[in-house]
Amino acid sequence: MSEKLTSAAREAALEALAGSGWVLQADRDALTKTFKFASFVDAFGWMTRMAIVAEKMNHHPEWFNVYNRVDVTLTTHDAGGLSALDVTLAERMDAAA
Repeated sequence: MSEKLTSAAREAALEALAGSGWVLQADRDALTKTFKFASFVDAFGWMTRMAIVAEKMNHHPEWFNVYNRVDVTLTTHDAGGLSALDVTLAERMDAAA
């Protein structure tokens, strides 16, 4: 089980991820970002690659896909909010996009 980030760690993570478009969701302790790709195939291919990463991490995103757009929400349910797993998965998603 992953632990919820401390206030200082949470602020540092949010600051580091803000430059790549991640924002804190207004109604819960979760990160959110919309990824846009050239096509549906590109979006779905990225989701497939990220599904493998998420499975290896045993940490699965909430996501929604329409054509070339993928809306992602990251939070750690068993920790009750953001954890280091969310930050790591966000960084890996950005690197692969």
